[in-house]
Amino acid sequence: MAIKKSELYSSLWKSCDKLRGGMDASQYKDYVLVLLFVKYVSDKYAGNKSAPIQVPKGGSFQDMLALNGKKDIGDGINQIISKLAEANDLKGVIDVADFADSDKLGKGKEMVDKLSELVAIFKTLDFANNRADGDDILGDAYEYLMRHFATESGKSKGQFYTPAEVSRILAKVIGIQDATTQNQTIYDPTCGSGSLLLKAADESSRGLTIYGQENDVATRGLARMNMILHNNPTADIQQGNTLAAPFWKDGHGLKTFDFAVANPPFSSKSWSDGVETANEKADVYGRFDGYGVPPAKNGDYAFLLHILRSLKSRGKAAIILPHGVLFRGGAEAKIRTNLIRRGYIKGIIALPANLFYGTGIPACIIVIDKENAESRKGIFMIDAGKGFVKDGNKNRLRDQDIHKIVDVFNKQIEVPKYSRLVSIKEIEEKNEFNLNIPRYIDSQDEEDIQDIEAHLKGGIPLRDIDALSNYWNVCPTLRSSLFTKGNRDGYCDLKVEKDEIKATIYTHPEFVEFGTKIKSTFAKWAIEQSALLKQLKAGCKPKEVIHQISEAILTAFSGIPLIDQYDVYQHLMTYWLNVMKDDLYIVAEDGWKAELTAVTNKKGQTVDYTCELIPKELVIAKYFSVEKTAIDNLEMARDEITGQFEEMQEEHGGDEGILAEAVGDNGKISKANVSKRIGEIKKRPEFKDERDALESCLALLNKEGELTKQIKEATTKLNDKVLSKYPRLTVDEIKHLVVDEKWIAQLQQAIQSELDRTSQRLTTRTSELAQRYDTTLSEITSEVTLLSQKVGTHLQNMGFAWE
Repeated sequence: MAIKKSELYSSLWKSCDKLRGGMDASQYKDYVLVLLFVKYVSDKYAGNKSAPIQVPKGGSFQDMLALNGKKDIGDGINQIISKLAEANDLKGVIDVADFADSDKLGKGKEMVDKLSELVAIFKTLDFANNRADGDDILGDAYEYLMRHFATESGKSKGQFYTPAEVSRILAKVIGIQDATTQNQTIYDPTCGSGSLLLKAADESSRGLTIYGQENDVATRGLARMNMILHNNPTADIQQGNTLAAPFWKDGHGLKTFDFAVANPPFSSKSWSDGVETANEKADVYGRFDGYGVPPAKNGDYAFLLHILRSLKSRGKAAIILPHGVLFRGGAEAKIRTNLIRRGYIKGIIALPANLFYGTGIPACIIVIDKENAESRKGIFMIDAGKGFVKDGNKNRLRDQDIHKIVDVFNKQIEVPKYSRLVSIKEIEEKNEFNLNIPRYIDSQDEEDIQDIEAHLKGGIPLRDIDALSNYWNVCPTLRSSLFTKGNRDGYCDLKVEKDEIKATIYTHPEFVEFGTKIKSTFAKWAIEQSALLKQLKAGCKPKEVIHQISEAILTAFSGIPLIDQYDVYQHLMTYWLNVMKDDLYIVAEDGWKAELTAVTNKKGQTVDYTCELIPKELVIAKYFSVEKTAIDNLEMARDEITGQFEEMQEEHGGDEGILAEAVGDNGKISKANVSKRIGEIKKRPEFKDERDALESCLALLNKEGELTKQIKEATTKLNDKVLSKYPRLTVDEIKHLVVDEKWIAQLQQAIQSELDRTSQRLTTRTSELAQRYDTTLSEITSEVTLLSQKVGTHLQNMGFAWE
């Protein structure tokens, strides 16, 4: 059975729960990730002498299992990890966490139980036969843990991780996809846990040679494990202070690389410790020569200049820095001026605030490109500050935000209020080398201006109608169906009643035709992708599949007006994350099989069965709709009876009601209470009205009970039929249910929601304008006068005078 990403994540995070209390997330991540590493390499490489990681005798996860319940389990785990580290030059990498630390893990039995349970959780994970491992499900799990650790570690300890979404942008805007050989190099001078380096290297189909440096010992260990778990065991990650003691050197100078990426600590105040900064030429590596020395208490440009010096003559880099680097004065203004004049800055991408774990301030990506720098005439700028979604207490870039940024930047597309190519001349002459994005891109929403004349005299301003030109371009006669020329120039009147606006838009032939075009566009994509998806077999690569079908849907909706192709793309990517990803990993592992999984109660007894790939609802809708309709009808009948009973109870069940004596201590009328009360008054004619009401009530309760029994019996029979159907499903039937009835059907609903949203925007705006200018000032004045007269008359009738 495949390892589903959701189950893997759940198991890993459950392991973290075992360690909470004794330490914070910045500490227990070291324990959890080491165990994940040991389990993975043991499953994948034990007994394989040619494997990139050797698992020695006494250094495997199986050896850890043998320690279960033993008093010396902590020391034993330390020894196992030590043997594995010694066999693979991983000393100081995987042996940082102390599994015998009683301060963190508890003393005596508490430690034994905690570690035994922790190891047992990892026992349930099987990486040995996971056919989708080449698709990096484990790498995704590592990313999942790193993100959660960073979230829980807080600002002071969460800087070891660059959000994967941001990493993907850096990787895609520096041309790594064009790398032609694995000998080409990529470098990160502040690599943290290595996620940014890995995302960048993944952009090359041939792979890259990876180099990195990280100052923190434990974080460097995370990076080394990360590289191995992502199948990059030869990546060279060194420890040390990059600025004061750079490890990567050629002779007396810095080693140079083809590509570089970095997310250095923002505005580091101690960057100059150990660095010669007396003047531009003092630094032995020549990083500041010709540019200027960064401020002593702000290291942003120090890291940028280090990267610039570490690039080959045609090298490319992307670095994340705070917005201040774009406009701060003093020494930084001098550096910025020199960089711009030399043409090294290819682009700037402004990101939303609160993306990063170490800070909430907005940041930007500076894209450096040495190739053809001397002939560069402009800097391409993007203001992507508004494209994000809230995710807990942080903001997160969506797939559509990432794709749009990358598309616009790589194709140098100028989009109003979003991107433009700014000439060096404008930057120099009009803005004195200030690169603050709002000086060049006005991303503010247009102000919705109130028209005073329209309020005074009525009519809807033509400029507001003209502002909806994207709709009129698609539906040119819809405008004349909604609006007519007003009694003066520059204004028009609503042609239909306000409550007819929606119907006029939805039923207009041109809008109906537009809707048909959208649906046919999706249908064509669905037919093509359905055929592709049904050809998949065990061993397929889910990430390659989603890339192919998502790019296809983006292309399909490209150029279609009113519908944002990136919104459509996001619907697919959201469904992929929530459902399709798990499904495709099941197919990648097991092929097209509808395997049932037992559902047990607290006693371990099987009470039902489920199928992850094909939920029961799909099988019922396809093969047992008659039975389901019968049950639905029974439920409707029962609901009607229940409603009648509740109405009777509400009307007659109060303290003074005719059914008051049948109300129990819980304030409800029950069948037992009703029967008991009927028995008490059965032979007493003075209680005839109460007895009649009680018997009516009892009849409803009996009918409700009978219907409930029928529903239960019918549901049990249906469930049995469904369960017996699963083993008899053919492969073609399974493919049809999963691809067409599950995946495509859900996405079709999403497309319809986009179409509905498009029409609703026009309806809402038209109604808003009609309502805004519906009543003129003269009409309001007349109404006020009339009402004032009425009030005055009433006051006079009561003997009062109102002046």
